[in-house]
Amino acid sequence: MDDYEVSNEVSGTVYGNVIQGGSITVQQQPRVPIPHQVRPPRESFVNREPELAALVGALERAAAGRPGIVVFTGLGGVGKTELIARFARDYRSRFPDGDLYADFQAYRHQGGVDLSEIVAGFLRALGTEAPPVEAERFTKFRTVTAERRCLFFLDNVEHAAEVRALLPSSGLVVVASRRRLPALRTDGAEVRQLGPLSLTAGSDLVRAWLGAERGTDRELAELVEMCGGLPLALNAIGSRLLDRDRLAVGRVVAELHDREGKSVILDSEEGNLRPTYDLVYERLPPEGRALYHLIGVHPGPFVSAELARAVGVERAVAALDELRAVHLLDDVVDDDPEERFRAHDVVRLHAHDRARELPDRARLLARVVAYFRGRASLADRAMGTRVRLQEPSGEDLPGFASYPEALEWLQAERANLRAVVEAAAEEQWHGEVWRLCESLWPLYHNRKHYQDLIATHRLGVESAQWDNQPNAVVRLRNQLARAHYERKEYGLAAEQLARATELVPLVTNRIVVGVLYETDGLLCLADGRTGQAVERFTLALEENRGDDHGEIVQRYHLAQALTADGRPEQALLVLAEAAARAEATEDHDMVMKLPLVRARAHRALGRLDLAVEDAGACVRKAEELKQYAKEGQAHTLLVALAEELGDEDLAERSRARLRELGL
Repeated sequence: MDDYEVSNEVSGTVYGNVIQGGSITVQQQPRVPIPHQVRPPRESFVNREPELAALVGALERAAAGRPGIVVFTGLGGVGKTELIARFARDYRSRFPDGDLYADFQAYRHQGGVDLSEIVAGFLRALGTEAPPVEAERFTKFRTVTAERRCLFFLDNVEHAAEVRALLPSSGLVVVASRRRLPALRTDGAEVRQLGPLSLTAGSDLVRAWLGAERGTDRELAELVEMCGGLPLALNAIGSRLLDRDRLAVGRVVAELHDREGKSVILDSEEGNLRPTYDLVYERLPPEGRALYHLIGVHPGPFVSAELARAVGVERAVAALDELRAVHLLDDVVDDDPEERFRAHDVVRLHAHDRARELPDRARLLARVVAYFRGRASLADRAMGTRVRLQEPSGEDLPGFASYPEALEWLQAERANLRAVVEAAAEEQWHGEVWRLCESLWPLYHNRKHYQDLIATHRLGVESAQWDNQPNAVVRLRNQLARAHYERKEYGLAAEQLARATELVPLVTNRIVVGVLYETDGLLCLADGRTGQAVERFTLALEENRGDDHGEIVQRYHLAQALTADGRPEQALLVLAEAAARAEATEDHDMVMKLPLVRARAHRALGRLDLAVEDAGACVRKAEELKQYAKEGQAHTLLVALAEELGDEDLAERSRARLRELGL
């Protein structure tokens, strides 16, 4: 026998079993558990099929040997984590080596992320010790993942470079971020923005919690709308309803209409949205915070660089870009020349909460109101020469080059303008309220937004009364009467007209009296009292003597009344004088409207070809001015004329255009 000793001892620390065979000892390594670090999903889950399909598609790409990368960006609380948790559970068999999770927020310090520590955690989870040298950890990570099929979920990422450093050699990488990360497309990533739930999907989610008997479908849809479709906000409200089984859904909806009642969305432990948005806010640069304060003070849903500059936000475009990058703002429409952006309702709620204690909050709101009053005044003046009671304003703001440009701006800002009127009324800034209402007449009347007109003008009348402006009270009551007239609410129109007439002794502007005769004439026409209508429009014409636009308008109405009264030849004489003056004064609105009345007069005389020619002239001018309601009236007349002439091609062309206009 050789002179060496045989020992049955094993030195060092032993894990697992030790097997001895002859003089050979084999130490069995412990089995490393497969990591499953992505949290389980909630049971309720709806309406994310396209996103799940994108993840499945990335799995197929990952099977080819390169890492598949999918990036989900979106507002905090929109459901990014829940989506990925559901995918991880349902498709776990497709990544047999495990799913790993890293919340970058937990590793972030002073703006930077400790990526080497994240890699070390991944290596340990995969059963490998992390090298002490940080640079070696990344190379070892790529080596270890070369033959593995794993899911890597990187949560709360802020920069593309953070993802690039952690790309494995194979497997699926799913990223969730509140920031837009388009640069990752250069790495082959599919970048998708996750939007809020639709009303239907959100209602299905809440119904799954509450059961079939609690709350009507309408109440649930309104609940989803008030929460902006954010799953996390719905969780906050849903937990409150589940905690109090006798609390009516309708009562919660009513409370959510009030800003204070909405605070439960931010403060609920279940939703936990306030800390989410606080963190984003704290990281904004100074100009970003200033813009966020504007969002919190501004009563309307849209902001623009022009508005931001007007109220004093420095580097307005950079501020907008920053808030867009973190999904606090989204584009309203891609081709909007004004570049308007919308803040989600829950973002506006948080911004309002942040701006509430600002020492200059009232001053900031006053600047917002002044901006919209100035721009609305400029738009109104760009659309015609009608008499206005207010002095010009907005000279320091950009003007409008044309009638269509002004009308399109008013239409695009419609929601903002109504909200600003209501906010100014709440602040009792009476002069601002009635002046805004006066400027909004061409928008509301030309685009037939009579519900908005009625809502704002009720406030305008009250403000004009407080401001001791009888001329304005009469004018706004008359505009209210016109809205009711257009809605065929003739009794309500007559009531407003009667209340305006009571103040006529106090009116100093006779043209304002003339508009009362005008509206009364329209009511006479609606009742079939054509002779009385002729009388009223004749009186209105006399009150407008000396004002070109006023005289043209009253001749336009007088011609309608004369045609209805069986005097179309006389109507054509009145129209000829009105048309000549409209052309001479470049009154584009009336240049468009007059041919339509002339067409009706020619039709009454049996001159159908001339009627078609005039109706066509109205169509062309209406298209140029983007006056879709008036264009629709002209095409409706053309259909009738074409049928009388047996011209089916003309009739079908006009019917097709009416369908395009939604009329």
